[in-house]
Amino acid sequence: MTNPNKIEAYFEQEHNFKKALLKLRAVFKQTELIESFKWNSPIYTLDGKNVAGLARFKNHFGVWFFNGALLKDAENRLHNAQEGKTKALRQMRFESESEIDSEILQAYLQEAIANQKKGLVIKAAKPVKKLSIPVKLKAAFSKNPPLQKAFNALTPGRQKEYAEHVGSAKQEKTRLSRLEKATPLILEGKGLHDKYKNC
Repeated sequence: MTNPNKIEAYFEQEHNFKKALLKLRAVFKQTELIESFKWNSPIYTLDGKNVAGLARFKNHFGVWFFNGALLKDAENRLHNAQEGKTKALRQMRFESESEIDSEILQAYLQEAIANQKKGLVIKAAKPVKKLSIPVKLKAAFSKNPPLQKAFNALTPGRQKEYAEHVGSAKQEKTRLSRLEKATPLILEGKGLHDKYKNC
């Protein structure tokens, strides 16, 4: 089925919210957004970028704003579907057609369009890997608190260099030797490879 056919099939399906979704669609049609079909739902784009979409569930339906966290939400209508997990996505949720205020929705859509034209987006943060401190380094910290303090003051990149340098040694004596050589550098606040860098 081609994209336009999928869109029409979506809006022709019989369900409790059919009339309400058609009302929302009519509001979207008054904008410059392009209607497409992704993730089994109508999605509205500008210059190929997702701006908003429609979705229906068992007990409610709504409008998704892909960068909804940037919207002013003057009417306090937006919800974060997964608090603490969802950074940008926000939804305007309805349980019946009578709750739809076309003027309010149009204002939110125009703001979302304006934000998209300005290039405003919320980028997903890259997951931060927890640094794994080798056993030998941990033992050295417990014997030498100033060493741990100096290590904690290093940049995450330098901490990683030292942790991998000490932890990657296959033999015990090599780990100890590496730790012994690294200790004065850590205490001086230097990185493992600083002497090779132009700084």
